[in-house]
Amino acid sequence: MQIKKNKLGLLKDHDVTDEKLYLNRRQFVSKAALLATGIALPSVASAVPVIEAPEPKYTDLLTSPFSATEELTKYQSIVSYNNFYEFGVGKQDPAKNTTQFPDKSEPWRVVIDGECDSPGEYDLDDLMKPLSLEERIYRLRCVEGWSMVIPWVGFSLADLLKQAKPNSKAKYVEFNTLYNPQQMPGQQSTVLQWPYVEGLRIDEAMNPLSFIATGLYGNDLLGQNGAPLRLVVPWKYGFKSIKSITQVRFVEKQPKSSWMIATPSEYGFYSNVNPDVSHPRWSQSRERRIGEFLKRKTELFNGYKEQVSHLYTGMDLKKHF
Repeated sequence: MQIKKNKLGLLKDHDVTDEKLYLNRRQFVSKAALLATGIALPSVASAVPVIEAPEPKYTDLLTSPFSATEELTKYQSIVSYNNFYEFGVGKQDPAKNTTQFPDKSEPWRVVIDGECDSPGEYDLDDLMKPLSLEERIYRLRCVEGWSMVIPWVGFSLADLLKQAKPNSKAKYVEFNTLYNPQQMPGQQSTVLQWPYVEGLRIDEAMNPLSFIATGLYGNDLLGQNGAPLRLVVPWKYGFKSIKSITQVRFVEKQPKSSWMIATPSEYGFYSNVNPDVSHPRWSQSRERRIGEFLKRKTELFNGYKEQVSHLYTGMDLKKHF
């Protein structure tokens, strides 16, 4: 596989942070919130057992013209370095706390409703029957400043949405994560408003790049990566790619996402990757690819400018952040 590298200069020591010590963006706030609710936090640097990549379950996947040709992030990193606050605020918490998630004794159900002509509630297996699985290798850029390259398994979001036949009032698509504090202990905290909510404009959702992932590295998703299905929107920061989806709703008004409610001055609705728009507390001009030592330049729209820039023609990307 061809590896593309950017030319980089030397960085100062404070520009490079070891993966095990890289604090998540809300760590100190989250700790305070969790302590207030009486929930103890494990150490951020606590060890996670090695998770071996299983033999691929899906060996005949369609290939995608949208796939990146960069070196893949190691399986161990993808499944053990995660943000999934429903299972804890530390990077290793999701891998440790999702060993029994989702509960496979119960079928996973997804509600599709709102401004559409064919709403319904579906078992996941039935929902996926008419859809063709493919592999898409996408770059993932976290708002915290780190990135990965992940070989997802799944299907086009547009193919799923078209089955519901959205009507003319459908201007946005709202997504909801499962709400189950017993299975998801992080939902017992007040770090965010639960259930986790995200949204896209309808034309963003119908863009060919928008993807529903059901697996990675040729296998089904693990709990920490958003099993059994998650959104992947590669030109936006990773928190837009909502995990463990149970509801897809067509709405007329722009939905308020969980991070917009929590800190609206820091997280806007669009959340497009933009090196020229800094987070209030750090620059977004560079990123650290997990598995690499030096930082690299952040690309506008995470390198997907050709496919998505037309969605924002005439918009001020600094105002609509």
